[in-house]
Amino acid sequence: MRVRRARPDEAEQCWLVRNLAIRDGCRTSYEPAILQAWTPEAMPESYRDVIRANPFFVAEGPDTRPVATGFLDLTSGSVEAIFTLPDYAGKGLAGKIIEAIKDEARQRGFTRLTLASTPNAQRFYERHGFRFVQENLYPSRLAQAELRCIDMVIAL
Repeated sequence: MRVRRARPDEAEQCWLVRNLAIRDGCRTSYEPAILQAWTPEAMPESYRDVIRANPFFVAEGPDTRPVATGFLDLTSGSVEAIFTLPDYAGKGLAGKIIEAIKDEARQRGFTRLTLASTPNAQRFYERHGFRFVQENLYPSRLAQAELRCIDMVIAL
């Protein structure tokens, strides 16, 4: 499956990937009410703006629609939105997205990347070279809660 840059017209599909991945993957880390609030059906228009403004990658499924996503936040130098549809989890697609982000970051002169991992994804990021920095609580407007996350970093 091919990894490529996302197009702004794919924002709704990328939002769906995000929501389904969070609802499935994070169910052991957060309460159901938090997950429901954090994954609204209505996509904020700012999400499309993120796709326009940053190197936002997708892995294509058999019908070329996105089945995994992730992007390099150019402002903060962080890895964001690494999500995979549950039916495609464990097939190495998120790892391909991470590698595309690392390559993009190196080409742009970044010497390190940061991220805030959900507790359920910490081991995935460690397998891809990120190391634990600290545990933190992040306020989420969508979730209407502080989300427990793991701050991580990698030198490029």
